[in-house]
Amino acid sequence: MKIILSDKQDITRAGMLYVLSSIEGAESHQADDKYELMEQLRQNPDALVVLDYTLFDINDVEELQILHDRFPLARWILFSVDLSMDFVRRVIAMGSNCSVLLKESSMHEIRECIDYALRRQRYICQRTAEMLLTPDAAHVADEDDVRLTRTETEILKDIALGMTTKEIAEKRFSSFHTVNTHRKNIFRKLGVNNVHEATKYALRAGLVDSAEYYI
Repeated sequence: MKIILSDKQDITRAGMLYVLSSIEGAESHQADDKYELMEQLRQNPDALVVLDYTLFDINDVEELQILHDRFPLARWILFSVDLSMDFVRRVIAMGSNCSVLLKESSMHEIRECIDYALRRQRYICQRTAEMLLTPDAAHVADEDDVRLTRTETEILKDIALGMTTKEIAEKRFSSFHTVNTHRKNIFRKLGVNNVHEATKYALRAGLVDSAEYYI
């Protein structure tokens, strides 16, 4: 069985490769971007894809839907730090071959999720399931309700201008961990899942001039 790991965090990728190595008959491959992912899916259309949607270069849920529809035999595990409930609901609606797993999940949940996905059964980790059952989880961030701190606003602008977490940390004389924590909080407050969605918010909110963005 083919398993395609699409995750740009070195430490997470190494850990997941270790877990996958214990699965009998599994053959793990890595995809560094969506074009390489598509090429591997063309060669192995029924593969299991372990995808960090938050950091991978997939722009939005619509693009993920296109990939899902283009490769209907593939199985998907969305393996990310944090995902909005609106996004999770849309992923679940795609079909039972889509599972959701947060990186904070226990080793038991990680192994269980992989086992379910290989058997073409949906798996939702406990924390995500609890959030789905919480009434407030239905709330989608409204631009007028969002309250970013000054630091978060500055970091959001840098993100929208294409700076990486490492570059922002160097600019602000902060640690990578500190900036990454701010990034997670920004995404949570905005109800977005990746840089593309955050950038669209920054443009709508006037934090970044469109001419400046396209330079």
